[in-house]
Amino acid sequence: MEKYKLALVGATGVVGRIARKVLEEKNLPISEYSFFSSSKSAGSKIVFDGTQYTVEELTEHSFDKKIDYAIFTAGSKVSEIYAPIAVQNKCTVIDNSSFYRMNNEVPLIVPEVNFKEAENNKGIIANPNCSTIQAVVALSPLDKKYNIKRIVYSTYQAVSGAGIGGIQDLESGIENYVCNSRYTLKKFPYKIFNNCIPHIDDFLSDGYTKEEHKMINETRKILNKPNLPITATTVRVPVFNSHSESINVEFENDFDLEELVRTLKEAPGIVVLDDVKNNIYPMAINSNDHDEVYVGRIRRDYSVKYGINLWVVADNTRKGAASNAIQILERLIS
Repeated sequence: MEKYKLALVGATGVVGRIARKVLEEKNLPISEYSFFSSSKSAGSKIVFDGTQYTVEELTEHSFDKKIDYAIFTAGSKVSEIYAPIAVQNKCTVIDNSSFYRMNNEVPLIVPEVNFKEAENNKGIIANPNCSTIQAVVALSPLDKKYNIKRIVYSTYQAVSGAGIGGIQDLESGIENYVCNSRYTLKKFPYKIFNNCIPHIDDFLSDGYTKEEHKMINETRKILNKPNLPITATTVRVPVFNSHSESINVEFENDFDLEELVRTLKEAPGIVVLDDVKNNIYPMAINSNDHDEVYVGRIRRDYSVKYGINLWVVADNTRKGAASNAIQILERLIS
C-alpha cells in the first residue's frame, strides 16, 4: 500500500489536538508526519502515536519538502497565506477555516453528503463550519427523499467552538461561582457561566452574525440549492463541548413519519435517539468524543403542510472539525 506524507497546521490548538487524537485512532497509511504551529508554540514537544515530535514554526518554506496532504486548523489568516504555498508545492490542502468555503473554485465537503465533489478539487478542499456539518448530515437524506423547501436553524453552541479562550471563560466563571475568585474574560463579551449569549462571531449590517450567515450559505452550497430559504439564530451556551441544534424543516412533498425516521436510521453517520416515553433523546454528553451525528425529538410541525422538527447534536471539535477533515483525507487516499 502506498504511503503518504501529512502535515498538520495548527497542531497545538484545540482542533489540532483533537486531530492528532483522531489520526492516532485511524491508523492511516502515513509514512511521515509534520506538525506546524505559530512561532509561539514552535519548539514545543508533542507525543504522537508513541513518538516524540518537535513542533515546527510554519513559514513560507515549510512546504519546500515533499508533503502530500496538509490539514489546516489554524484560522483564516494562516490559510489565506500558506494554503496556496502548499498547493504550489503539489500538496493537497484540507482547510478547516472559513476563508475558502464560499469560493466557487473550492469544494465544500461533508463526506456523508457530497464527497464526489472533492474529487474535482484544485488543491484545496474546504471543511464546513461545525454547526453546518452536523445539520447537513441529518438534512441531506431527507432532502433527497422529500425535497426541502425551507429551514429554520436555532443553535446551542458549546464554548469549545470559540477555542481555548472560550473554554477558559467558562472554567473561570465556574471557579468564580464556587470560590468567588476574580477573573478577566478571554473571549466572550459577557460572562458565559449561567448565561446564554445570542452572539457568535461579528454582527453584520442586516443584524445577523457571520456564524448565522455561514450556516445559511454553506447549507445552500453543500445541498446544491443556492436559493433555498434558510434563517438562523446561533447562541453560545455554557456547555464545554458538543453543539445542539433545533432544526425546523418544511418539505415540498408529504412524508410518513415512520418512514422518515427509518430514512435517518439508514443514513451514514447518523444515530437516532428518539424514545421520549423513556426520556431518550440526544444530549451533548452523548456525542462527546464521537464522530456520529445524533438525531431525536423527531416530530411533525403542524403549523405548515409538510413540516418536521429535529433535535441534532454532535461533537463540534471532532465531527464538526477534526474528524470531518480526516474523513475527507481517508477517502481521498483510499
